[in-house]
Amino acid sequence: MHAYRSQTCADLTSANVGDTVRLSGWVHRVRDHGGVLFVDLRDHYGVTQCLCDGDSPVFDQVEKIRSEWCIRIDGTVKARAPDLVNPKIPTGEIEVFIRDIEVLGSAKELPLTVFGDQEYPEETRLRYRFLDLRRQALHDNMVLRSEVVKDLRQRMWDQNFNEFQTPILTASSPEGARDFLVPSRLHPGKFYALPQAPQQFKQLIMVSGFDKYFQIAPCFRDEDPRADRSPTDFYQLDMEMSFVEQDDVFATIEPVVRGCFERFGGGRTVDAVFPRIPYAEAMLKYGTDKPDLRNPIEMEIVSEHFRGSGFAIFAKLLEQEGTEIRAIPAPGGGSRKFCDRMNAFAQHEGLPGMGYIFWREGENGPEPAGPLAKNIGPERTEAIRQQLGLGKGDAAFFLGGKPDSFVGVASRARNVIGTELGLTDENRFAFAWIVDFPMYEKDEESGEIDFSHNPFSMPQGGLEALDGDPLEVKGYQYDLACNGYELVSGAIRNHRPDIMFKAFEIAGYGEDEVRTRFGGMVNAFQYGAPPHGGCAAGIDRMVMLLADEVNIREVIMFPMNQRAEDLMMGAPSDPTNEQLRELRLRVLPPED
Repeated sequence: MHAYRSQTCADLTSANVGDTVRLSGWVHRVRDHGGVLFVDLRDHYGVTQCLCDGDSPVFDQVEKIRSEWCIRIDGTVKARAPDLVNPKIPTGEIEVFIRDIEVLGSAKELPLTVFGDQEYPEETRLRYRFLDLRRQALHDNMVLRSEVVKDLRQRMWDQNFNEFQTPILTASSPEGARDFLVPSRLHPGKFYALPQAPQQFKQLIMVSGFDKYFQIAPCFRDEDPRADRSPTDFYQLDMEMSFVEQDDVFATIEPVVRGCFERFGGGRTVDAVFPRIPYAEAMLKYGTDKPDLRNPIEMEIVSEHFRGSGFAIFAKLLEQEGTEIRAIPAPGGGSRKFCDRMNAFAQHEGLPGMGYIFWREGENGPEPAGPLAKNIGPERTEAIRQQLGLGKGDAAFFLGGKPDSFVGVASRARNVIGTELGLTDENRFAFAWIVDFPMYEKDEESGEIDFSHNPFSMPQGGLEALDGDPLEVKGYQYDLACNGYELVSGAIRNHRPDIMFKAFEIAGYGEDEVRTRFGGMVNAFQYGAPPHGGCAAGIDRMVMLLADEVNIREVIMFPMNQRAEDLMMGAPSDPTNEQLRELRLRVLPPED
């Protein structure tokens, strides 16, 4: 017999009754039923109930074992009594009578329990992540992640993509986040950078004549943490194709993403068609470029109904250039209690409040109520109701100013309204391509122009488009949003040096600087670069949605905490003096 097991803890059924077996695993829990000890033995695959009574030659040894000890048992498979069968587990028809036991690894008193669903502080969970990962929900998430990666790989291979690996140590480049720098021992005073993405390398692969590339790529960005973003590293399905347009990329990645979500989505529906929404339209209707389309609410501009009205706050606001008033319809939200709650939400978000009108039953139809309705009068109120398509029992909320100052709050308010009023379809994955992103943005304080998205994207209209107003230039850039998260981001690339130099010049990068920072790619583009494009899908976020988690750390095997610390391994750590001397580095004390 094998040294540790003849079967796993999920294998045994009634067909094995009478067999002598050997199992190894962890003690999930021990129950003492008056001289009969029941041990639930757990391994990666499942749980088997084992028992021991005074007739067992190792009863005294079994009495000593505790939760999470790692043990091996030999025993005989027995059928459970019909009234004791557990249909919830594959091994629920049998139990194993223990005849021999070996302790493979005892356990100290546990800092967190594996059995049950007790909550623990995040610090405890991350410090003892190896124990936390034994808990069933987290264990299942990691298995799901593995299956998703396998599925994505297979779907890419099925479309004749080749998987290639790109360097981990590279040069720093402006990708929109801070680089992690790695000092060079052989070149004192110089640094490598960990790649924020394999962007330049995958484009060089296309220049090298490979038609379809992908990899499950690690990416490193020194970012502030969020619930849906790791502060240090993440993984993405990275892909690139030659001789393609935007539609070709969409047609390639859509079945990969859709198929994965259909397979692992737990029965939730996946839209058959992924709509395409221009960036400007997304920002207007949803206040974000990653809208949650499970929520049917669409915001609308209602400025004309408040211009010159009796509501002085909005009327004066509209006298300023670049301002507008937007309405958030709330079907079913027509009560003062709900309106007051949403007003408090806006105040919690840092705004003075959020105006509202709600409509109740009146003698001649829907009757408006609320301070705003009284200030602007019945004609304007009725015009708003007609524009928004609302009726009795409904409400509308209003925010005003320069859009950049309130769209974030408006977007979050839309989500809250949709959830609280039951408008958001929780049993659905709603995808949408966001397209026509602006190439550039202006810093309001400095007035400087910079890239708003991927700097390596091809501007729509090519070189001629760059002769006009930079803020009017759109790029062949696109994101795939799902349920309020950005899952995929990509672009058709700028493969022509003349267009690249001009695009970077507008953003303040001279030709010499472009050649210095992107010399490898600029040089390659002078030797017959094909038109190419691609995208990258965030694997961590995909698994987070599929696992129905709200925190990305629940689907990462060994995540950092909110301060980008690895509590289990003690990273980041202080370097030794010997290491610093070898690298010719000096560490300054932290600033107070």
